[in-house]
This record gives sequence, C-alpha cells and structure tokens, in this order.
Amino acid sequence: MSRVICISNQKGGVGKTTTAINLSAALAAGEKKTLLVDFDPQGHATAGLGVDKARMGQSIYHGIMGKASPQELIIRTELDHLSLLPARRELFRAEVELMSRSGKEKVLREFLETIRDDFDYIIIDSAPSLNLLTLNGFLAADSLLIPLQCDFFALDSLESMMASLHVITQRMHPALHVMGILLTMFNPRDGVSKQIEASARRQFRQMVFKTVIPQDSTIKKAAILGRPLLMHSIKAPAARRYLRLAEEVMTR
Repeated sequence: MSRVICISNQKGGVGKTTTAINLSAALAAGEKKTLLVDFDPQGHATAGLGVDKARMGQSIYHGIMGKASPQELIIRTELDHLSLLPARRELFRAEVELMSRSGKEKVLREFLETIRDDFDYIIIDSAPSLNLLTLNGFLAADSLLIPLQCDFFALDSLESMMASLHVITQRMHPALHVMGILLTMFNPRDGVSKQIEASARRQFRQMVFKTVIPQDSTIKKAAILGRPLLMHSIKAPAARRYLRLAEEVMTR
C-alpha cells in the first residue's frame, strides 16, 4: 500500500505546488510509482506538468462527485513513473455541492482508496486555505509535508496552522502526523533566511527536513514550460535539493 502525503500550508506563495510537483518528480526518478493529485481548484500542479486544462475532458472534480473513476482521469506524464490526477476551476463547485452530503470530508479518501495499491507514493497538492477541500486532503493522507518560506510572516502563520492540525488530529484523524517542515526560497546571503531557519529548527527540531530548497530562477522557468525542474535542468541547485528531499521522505 502506498504512502499518501498531503503538501499543505494555509499561507499562499510558500512553494507548496512547486514542492508537490518536484518532490513527485524526484520520487518518480527514483523509480517509485508516484501519483500527484492536484486538489487545488487553481490547477497549478496540472499546468506545471504541461497539461492543457482547456483541453481536458474531466478532472478530479468529476471523480469525487461520482461521475468518473480514477482510471478514467489519471494522466501519464513524460516521466515513466509519474502520473497525475488533474484539477481545474470547477473543483471550486465541489465545496458547495458536497455540503449536504454525509461524509463530505472523506470523499477524497474514499476516491483514492481503490488505487492506493497501484502506487508507492500519492502526493496531494492542497489549496492554500483551510476549507472543506483542504480537510479532505488531510483526511486522505497518512502524513503532512509543510513547506515554509524563509519569511517571518510564513513562520508566524505556521503556528496557527499547527494549532488547527492539532484539533483535526484529535477529533477526526488521530493517525495523521506531520512528516516534516520544508524550508523553501532560502537565500544563503540573506540574514532573514538564516534567522528563519534557525528559529524553525529551534522551535520544531527534528520535524524540519535537513534539506533546504534555495531560491533558484530555474524553478520559475521550468513551471512556465510545464515541466518538473528535473526534466528542465538536472544541474540546477534546486533540482539536486529535491532529489535529496525525496531521499529524506523515503526514510522518514
């Protein structure tokens, strides 16, 4: 059975989708059968893997609403071991349409249950908010990976997120745990980045990954081209770091 990891942070712009795409690609490069689940209505992970959302027939919205099976929706990518469950803006509708349904917070978990055995890793890219869709991502996952931008406000918002997670784990999903906190957009020449890293490691200790993702302009270039960084520039500093992150994830 696969390990299901939800990439989440309530704050936007912290590298959540970038982490989801490039961690998935790094795991696939290690010959781990990996499924990236785009569960953000913005569909950035879908676009980041080069899928034209306008040409898609159906998306994960149709899956969780019972209109399509996972097998009908899964898209193969240019990486042999990486597949995608795509999303686009109609996923916004799901939150309203599911409101009256019993078990509405577990529809993603139930949808993925039939294909768990087909993959080594399932990575969920969640929306940058704490809503019904995000809650579905939490309850579908075994663990959470939290990207943390090396910025004071990002660190401040992490404390409120950890408080929210405590409530969720206590009341709804006791087995859910935080696999790790990933420092992103780190600038070694910036004193603030170093200060945030020191504060995070002091406060969260072993929960913080050893791997740190640096600022790297090639990340944005790869995203524009709709390719994982590993497929765009394997020599880029951030590409090597995502490979290290994948190694850490496999050992945690």
